[in-house]
Amino acid sequence: MIYFIGFLLLCGILLIVHMWVEAHKVTIEKKEIQLEHYPVSFNGLKVFFISDIHTRTIDDRLLDQIDEPIDLVVIGGDLMEKGVPFDRVSRNLDKLSEIAPIYFVWGNNDYEVDFRRLDVLLKDKGVTILDNTCARFETDEDVLHLIGVDDPTLDRDELRLALQDIDERGYRILISHNPNIMEKLQREDRIGAVLSGHTHGGQIRFFKWGIAARGGISRHAGTLLFISNGFGYTQLPFRLCAPAQTHVLTFSRSTSSKT
Repeated sequence: MIYFIGFLLLCGILLIVHMWVEAHKVTIEKKEIQLEHYPVSFNGLKVFFISDIHTRTIDDRLLDQIDEPIDLVVIGGDLMEKGVPFDRVSRNLDKLSEIAPIYFVWGNNDYEVDFRRLDVLLKDKGVTILDNTCARFETDEDVLHLIGVDDPTLDRDELRLALQDIDERGYRILISHNPNIMEKLQREDRIGAVLSGHTHGGQIRFFKWGIAARGGISRHAGTLLFISNGFGYTQLPFRLCAPAQTHVLTFSRSTSSKT
């Protein structure tokens, strides 16, 4: 009996160690995002996407894994949470700015802190805040709109306001911390893709079961939804079957798209 109890204790310790390792992984997942009607002149656009940083620190272990030029860094919300020192956030932003220009949307945990101070810090670091606004990118042939909504979890999102100043021309990619923004999309919004986080992939899952869906790609009525497991964690420094991740997303036009 004592050996059995000892075996169970050892298994428990190994599981805890494994969960800690999954929560502190520094990995970059590369994905090809092919979209119908995506503008050909923006083929190959590379976005470094990171969400739900929370309490974690970004260092050279992450940057050293980026072996290709990146066009944009997108922070998908929850850059910090209550108790995280602002100097850590400042250093994290400095590291991310070494990759490419940064675009940011608010997450629910960002409002646990002095968000006005965070707003000032972001602007001082040259970060573009997409709070129910849009960034426009243009080539001679095409227009690409990067739309960002404020946090839907706290009902601060105003997608109609974000779309107000967008002309009919151009492809639309939406950044929303919470993927439940999908429930508010209308077909006439013509959103080609949504990038989000928030769920942590369930953070602690038992095989296929978790409190939220594992990160990944799905399609809903013509819109691609990408959900990241996120880089950080909340409450407990553990993950199971939903490891920490960041992403390099390469966008291109689907080969099945009609010209």
